[in-house]
Amino acid sequence: MPHKVLFHPYVTEKTMFQMEDENKLEFVVRKGATKKEIKAAFEELFEVKVESIKTKNTRHGKRAVIKLTGDYSAEDVGMRIGIF
Repeated sequence: MPHKVLFHPYVTEKTMFQMEDENKLEFVVRKGATKKEIKAAFEELFEVKVESIKTKNTRHGKRAVIKLTGDYSAEDVGMRIGIF
């Protein structure tokens, strides 16, 4: 189920800055996905706790900015999925 909601990380200079300084990751998600579905999929897939999610629709699809709780590191998740 998580792979039907989360497609892949969205990586730019800005998202790398957010990952390092704000403990956030950005993912391309299914267009009809709700914040609850995104949170459940992310927590199940990466075994972390999510503090908040902000979504935005672009002409290229829907993206979710996922902020992790202070107990977890976005950089660690980024290392596991190969962003670095």
